[in-house]
Amino acid sequence: MRPTVPSSRGARRRLVWLAAAGALVLLLLLAWRLSGPSAPDAPTPAPILSDGDQAPAPARPAGPPWHHGAANARFTLVLYADLECPHCKTYFPEVLAWIEQHPDTRLQWHHLPLPAHEPAASRLASLAECAGETGGPAAFWQAVTWIYQHTRGDGQGLPEQARFPGQSAALQRCVDSERALARVQVQARESSRDGIVATPTVRMRDETTGQSLLLPGPVEADALLSALDLLTSNESPASPAGTPELSTIPDGDMPR
Repeated sequence: MRPTVPSSRGARRRLVWLAAAGALVLLLLLAWRLSGPSAPDAPTPAPILSDGDQAPAPARPAGPPWHHGAANARFTLVLYADLECPHCKTYFPEVLAWIEQHPDTRLQWHHLPLPAHEPAASRLASLAECAGETGGPAAFWQAVTWIYQHTRGDGQGLPEQARFPGQSAALQRCVDSERALARVQVQARESSRDGIVATPTVRMRDETTGQSLLLPGPVEADALLSALDLLTSNESPASPAGTPELSTIPDGDMPR
């Protein structure tokens, strides 16, 4: 008896069915993927910085002029000062404390390096400006405080061993560029144009009316309050009674 051999036609028929079934499965999978919820977009990866790259620095508040106190204060006390001036060194913490006690006022710094104190006065003013440029207003005021605490004054500058705590590569680049020195010189020329030649000098300005009083300093707390009263009264701006006129002493420092 001859063994049964499957016909080639039946085998081909089974292969066709298998291929059709496989194609149907693939079509069903494709339809399911297309109709399903789309995958969330992958987050954009952060750029990888090489060793020589630096992340963008955060934006710093504008300055100069540098202000200390409430931005919406009605009165601005502009302090014309020299960082080598002994009387400014004594007066600066006093005027800071006065500003803190009167929240309707704010302090504005105005550089006035005196010729008798150069080049140290402008060099230290540039240091403070660059501290503000790289660190913002708080860094500027911290630099002014530190300089007054460490300088020998009268044009002698800082002791050789003194090291500014905020020193950085960015600050040094700012100092080397001399753009801060240019800003200091602009403020000094503005002072000369306005007839201000001695330090410390105070200008009290009413931001509401635009009126101001120019007061030779150091100005005591009572005289500052009198200036506020005059600016808020109906009287024309004038120097408070008993306030000495601007003196012209050789080095430009205001005596106590």
